[in-house]
Amino acid sequence: MRTGEPLPAVGEVLAALATGLWHWNTATGLVTVDAEAARLLGLPAERATLSQAQVRARLHPVDWNEISGVIQLAVAEGTLGEVRVRIMDELGRVVRLGRSRFHASFDREKRSYEVTGSLQEVTEPTPGTSAGRTAVTGDWRRSREAFLLDAGRALAEARSTAEVLRVAAGLSMPGFSPDGLAVFGVTGDRLTIIGHHGHEPGDEGPFTHMALETDYPAAEVVRTGRAVYLSSPERYKERYPVTWPLAAHFNRQSWAFLPLTVAGRTMGAWMAAFTYPVAFTPDERSVLTTVARMLAQALSRAEAAESARELTDGLQRSMLPQLGPEIPGMSIAARYVPTGGGLQVGGDWYDMIPLPGGTSRTEFGGGRFALVIGDVQGHDVRAAGLMGQLRIALRAYASEGHRPDAVLSRASRFLHGMTFGSLDEDPSDLRFATCLYVEVDPSTGLLDIARAGHPDPAIRMSDGTVLARPTAGGLPLGIDPDADYPTTRITLEPGETMLICTDGLIETGGHDLETGWKRIRTILEEHDGDLEALADGLVQAVHGPSSHHTTGPLADRREDDIAVLLLRRQGEGCSDAPVARPTIRRTMLSVAQAEPERVAVARQQLRELLHDWASEDQVDSAVLLLSETLTNVLVHTDADALLLAEVRGEPGDRRLRVEVTDTSDDLPHRRSPGELASSGRGLVLIELLAEAWGVDPRGEGKSTWFELYESSGADGSGGGDGSGDADGAGGSGGSELP
Repeated sequence: MRTGEPLPAVGEVLAALATGLWHWNTATGLVTVDAEAARLLGLPAERATLSQAQVRARLHPVDWNEISGVIQLAVAEGTLGEVRVRIMDELGRVVRLGRSRFHASFDREKRSYEVTGSLQEVTEPTPGTSAGRTAVTGDWRRSREAFLLDAGRALAEARSTAEVLRVAAGLSMPGFSPDGLAVFGVTGDRLTIIGHHGHEPGDEGPFTHMALETDYPAAEVVRTGRAVYLSSPERYKERYPVTWPLAAHFNRQSWAFLPLTVAGRTMGAWMAAFTYPVAFTPDERSVLTTVARMLAQALSRAEAAESARELTDGLQRSMLPQLGPEIPGMSIAARYVPTGGGLQVGGDWYDMIPLPGGTSRTEFGGGRFALVIGDVQGHDVRAAGLMGQLRIALRAYASEGHRPDAVLSRASRFLHGMTFGSLDEDPSDLRFATCLYVEVDPSTGLLDIARAGHPDPAIRMSDGTVLARPTAGGLPLGIDPDADYPTTRITLEPGETMLICTDGLIETGGHDLETGWKRIRTILEEHDGDLEALADGLVQAVHGPSSHHTTGPLADRREDDIAVLLLRRQGEGCSDAPVARPTIRRTMLSVAQAEPERVAVARQQLRELLHDWASEDQVDSAVLLLSETLTNVLVHTDADALLLAEVRGEPGDRRLRVEVTDTSDDLPHRRSPGELASSGRGLVLIELLAEAWGVDPRGEGKSTWFELYESSGADGSGGGDGSGDADGAGGSGGSELP
């Protein structure tokens, strides 16, 4: 080459040096080679795009398996990789020895490798037979260390026997990989097959329940605790002539049988079979022995974990009841999901109890019954034991005919005596329990609810509207033996569904009570199937794979167990499906003199009831009038107030009626407040904003009511029509009550 002449292309230089180029994309499975690389592989000397199978057919199987390990090691260390490969012809004969240096990168999104490298022939002596080969491919020791670290991590993360077997089947050993695996266990004096890979279904038949005294390699390994290596079929036939016919038809060339030993006890054997001869050099035996030890530890852990899960799951489910026979007019569904950590046992439970004195004395049979859901503090065997005892106590008190408040009071005294009664009690063992007790009358839909530190119930109306129902409550059970538990009464209308659950349903997945409730509410509103499907949907939403993509702000929160109860009052035709379009939507709430803060709860309940009302101004007006009416009762009487808000009709033409009932006989009257007066304007507001209003005497007490019409708000017309009379039938507001 003269000075000033252009440099030749890189490809020409490499071709002159008898060096070929290749590129491999594992995502597509295609290998691109230039003319020189194709020639070295024994193909026509021209640029070509080959499949992995075509390239693999030209390389010794041992060398091909090692390439994957060296690629992973090169990516992990950020270095160039180097392998030496034996190139073979169509008859499987080694025709040349090649060396390849390459650069590899990993695409995390596609989960694939891209490798670009060179290939050239080397002049080292051609190795001998495969069975007698020496390790000439790549950096054996570094590849082995990388493989063992990866295998150890994968086996340590396996949580069940099936996962352990899947990991073992996917191991790609550096330099040699078995294509047939079997894991043998021991039951009494018999071998059993725990799992296998690389065989057809039914192939394990002759080896199942084989006596340990049989002249078979796996049986000998279990008896002696020593590994057996068979490098050729001749060696197998010579050493085990009796059982050789069982293995002959698998067409394998080499076998390794290794003991699975844990704490000095041989629990089984692991077989690795190869379709090509393997010499089982000291390095290869070292790798196999290490894998067998890790496999034994993983299987031992998986077996212990599965036994513990089976025991605790059986214990937990044995304490949970069957929901009993069908109840006319009602549908019930329940779910329980154990905690995801530790012993997978917790203190959550639910129950369904027939009550005496109903319309029928037979079990359930259409009479009154109680639904109970609760959560004993803790996630251990003691919590499960206390749960079982508390559940029995609650059933006993309910079966005696006590009202909900009395049932919870007695249960609290019972639990306090169990956990706080001993002076020698370890403070760490002191427990309490939250509980929600609902007495149900199927004929009327009345629900009497008593709550002990538990989340409030939620009501899904028949049109999909979901309301959280605030209920009066007391301390969790077991804290104060003399605690009181007030009762709240609500009505479940036809087509409506009540949800009661433990906090695990709300807070699972790193959610707090606020964000978790929003997630649950979305599921309730969007679901339109039957009750069983709704129960499955709730559990799947918070416990299934999709929940990991919507974790809450407390991502490190420990997973909790979950208990869910759903009660639906059937709609028209006694169908379990909700009514498609309701004509009535209502909410009821009591406001005691000592609980003025519940006025804010009432306002929120009314807004939720009117969530799809056409006019936002009318919603604001309704909330204002409700606040005025409730406040009058609390300020100007000594009675408690009962709110009943009801929406009737079809969307666009609905009517809202709000009634506030109290036990005072004093009727409101019209007043003319002065400019500086601080009260007396409530009646003026009702007359201005309400379509209709009035006061109905109730024998003992009165009911003050007002109405708003959706059609009036939609067409922009004003509020009151003057239908309220001035001689005592007016609404109470501000200081109208004497």
